Amino acid sequence: MSPPVTAPGRLARLRAALRDSPPLLWAFLYFFCLLSGYYVLRPVRDAMAASADVQAVFPPLLVEAFASRGLDLAGFVLQVLFTATFLIMLALQPVYGALVSRFPRRVFLPVIYLFFIVTLLLFRLVFDAGLPGRGMVFYLWIAVFNLFAVAVFWSFMADIFETREAHAYYGYIGAAGTLGAICGPVLTRALVERIGIADLMLVAAGFLVLCVVALLRLRRWAREREQARGQHDAEQPLGGEILGGLRLIAREPLLRWMAVLVVLGVGVGTLLYNEQLALVRRLFPDPREATAYFANIDLAVNALTLLTQVFVTRRVLLRYGIAPALIVPAALVFLGYAALAASPLPLLLAVAQVVVRSGEFALHKPARESVYTRVAREWRYKAGAAIDTVVYRGADLTFVWVHKLVSGLGSSAVFGLGMLVSLGLAASGYRVWREQRCLPVRASGPVPSG
Repeated sequence: MSPPVTAPGRLARLRAALRDSPPLLWAFLYFFCLLSGYYVLRPVRDAMAASADVQAVFPPLLVEAFASRGLDLAGFVLQVLFTATFLIMLALQPVYGALVSRFPRRVFLPVIYLFFIVTLLLFRLVFDAGLPGRGMVFYLWIAVFNLFAVAVFWSFMADIFETREAHAYYGYIGAAGTLGAICGPVLTRALVERIGIADLMLVAAGFLVLCVVALLRLRRWAREREQARGQHDAEQPLGGEILGGLRLIAREPLLRWMAVLVVLGVGVGTLLYNEQLALVRRLFPDPREATAYFANIDLAVNALTLLTQVFVTRRVLLRYGIAPALIVPAALVFLGYAALAASPLPLLLAVAQVVVRSGEFALHKPARESVYTRVAREWRYKAGAAIDTVVYRGADLTFVWVHKLVSGLGSSAVFGLGMLVSLGLAASGYRVWREQRCLPVRASGPVPSG
């Protein structure tokens, strides 16, 4: 049995990785700034979704439409927001497909981030003026930003790192992002009382500017990697159909199972999230207590994710491949739902939420993204983006309404359904592992020292 790796040993390995792979430092900066900017804004999104002022959240016409039918819009906040998010994803998928089909990488990657920077400057004016309906618009924008920006990030990483490098480095890169996920809320808590919500938009925009800088520096290594693979068209448009990503998913078994994996992963999270909101409304009527409850969960999620990424993810992916990273979290989710079905305590619900989210960030996501290092660019930039946008939000929409229906039978029914979905999650993870074994192995040479 090999001796345990000490903390100094891990630091030495990280230094060796940075020495052996110069783009790794820029990847750290890129993901750190990306998630810092996102988590600066996430509390603003949550505050809007939880607001009792429906006029601030929804446009006046929507409020009047519900009222004219005798419906209280306050009782359908998440359902309306999730439905609208899915519809906007459907509308934007052809736009994204056109972008990656007609423009080279050196154009469409910076354009995506510059678009988000410009819209943040517009949101600064919107929040400063207190315009009605700003909550819904901002919620939808955050959903688009979260999925498109992160999807593009991991697709770009697959252009830079080979499969074995991905197994060695993605845990570290994910840890840099988790540090950003911790930094963002800390900045928000420190600054919101001093500068206000509107000016937080400028803070987030500053982080995205740094993302663009890192992206531009990383392009050189992406070109070199493509040339080493014998692919000299990395900076050319991908071509093909605008909806090519969805067609690839329908045609390719691996992509279909990747889509199923994402759907069921979203399902276990969405069921738990909605049940948690219902429980918090009953047990913590004071908004300050509810805020503290959610803040503690976010802190625990990010802390556990960071520890797992630093000490577990790399070792698991390098030694055992993606199978344990896809299946073990699903098994833990099953146990969590089983415990909740027996005793739905707030603390236990919080623990289950921490396990679900940290397992997704620290194990599921790096394992899924490492598969894209072995496929064609069209799979990464078209099919991968379609899975992370339309498929992801379609799953969100489906399960938020499923929860609305099943919750009428009580919490035990919701947790029982969660157990079934988690079993499906484990089965789909197994099928992804089986399908990806048929892919060609592109990596060569020794395992990276990082």
